[in-house]
Amino acid sequence: HRGGKADPLALPEPAALTCSAGAASGFSGDLLVLAVFEEGLGSDALQAVDAEYQGVLAAIMEESEFKAEKGSSHFARVASGPTKWVGVVGMGKSSEAAPGDAAHAPPSWDCGCWSQLGSAIKSACKDKPIESVGVVAVGAPALEAAAADSAAGSFASGVLNSAYEATRFKSEAKEGKRELKSVELLSVFGSDVSAALQRATDMCQGVLLTKYLVEAPPNVATPQHLADAAARIASDFPGTMSLTVLEKEECEERGMGCYLGVAECSDLPPKFIHLKYTPQGEVRRKVALVGKGLTFDSGGYNLKVAGSMIEMMKFDMGGAGATLGAARAVAALGPEGVECHFIIASCENMISGKGLHPGDILTASNGKTVEVNNTDAEGRLTLADALIYAEEQGVEAIVDSATLTGACMVALGQDIAGLFSPNDEIC
Repeated sequence: HRGGKADPLALPEPAALTCSAGAASGFSGDLLVLAVFEEGLGSDALQAVDAEYQGVLAAIMEESEFKAEKGSSHFARVASGPTKWVGVVGMGKSSEAAPGDAAHAPPSWDCGCWSQLGSAIKSACKDKPIESVGVVAVGAPALEAAAADSAAGSFASGVLNSAYEATRFKSEAKEGKRELKSVELLSVFGSDVSAALQRATDMCQGVLLTKYLVEAPPNVATPQHLADAAARIASDFPGTMSLTVLEKEECEERGMGCYLGVAECSDLPPKFIHLKYTPQGEVRRKVALVGKGLTFDSGGYNLKVAGSMIEMMKFDMGGAGATLGAARAVAALGPEGVECHFIIASCENMISGKGLHPGDILTASNGKTVEVNNTDAEGRLTLADALIYAEEQGVEAIVDSATLTGACMVALGQDIAGLFSPNDEIC
């Protein structure tokens, strides 16, 4: 029952993202994509590429009434030409592809044309025998080096995050399925954006790890499973990452009564996970990321009933998943001067005759007593001891990620997380 074939860090290899000074005419991969800005419609550059494909591009754009609107895209299999597939993706007005649009969501919460370009490419490759893609831009604005890096990172995020499919627990894999292996930016930017593409790849691997952990069912994503994921990160980056896992007995010695009070009902032993990133050179600042790690939350004696999403409570370790994903990204990026602690108090909240009752009084590791009037408020209890532990590491700032209440979804919807802090600098 407690197991599965899922390796917590057996992540799929990401597509290799590269840039070159090449031209469309020199690309001979599977798919050529033209990122067309409105200013590039009818341009000599577009007509030159169309000539190589014997008018196929013009036919695609005419039939689909392609106007280069942001988010629009059309692809076709071609009988003759340098590649087997060709397509156009609308980028909108070049004036709207400013660095801010590429780096961050503007006030409209639009993800930006560069990110949408990446997503469109991955969608086009889905279920098609396409392994290599070349990208050229038509009518693109001239960007400064920093702006180009930002745009390239946004593009990479669109490609790699869109590539994720939750298929690893299916009993039958798709036969003959080919994965996207490489994407080459052909003279899209006037500067070398290789470093920005690698940085985005490292960050997206952290995002993918979070998705892997959160999607896993509770009989796979156990406290031990999270500890194994942390161990893999530490072993993959031995020069900067170190791991301590406190077992139940060690937590008892530290007086973690709130955390252990929740864990007591489960047959699975709790795992208190502490990953530490130590940078090369001088440490100028210490910070901590703390993630709620309830691998399943039944609610305890205040049982989650119909309509309370009990069947979705494998997601209650989403904070822990995000924390481990951040640890993976930080380890790969190797930021200077910042020591970072990644802390997770992992356990289950179950029902048992030996466990927590409504009305019990628990004692946290700092001696503070807590009356528990609802056993479904378990996140606050586990996080209490985790936050105390984080403070003991001498950190200057703490970011706590947790699925504490469905009220956030009621207030803010499915796409926006709630952020609370008494410190405006952190927000």
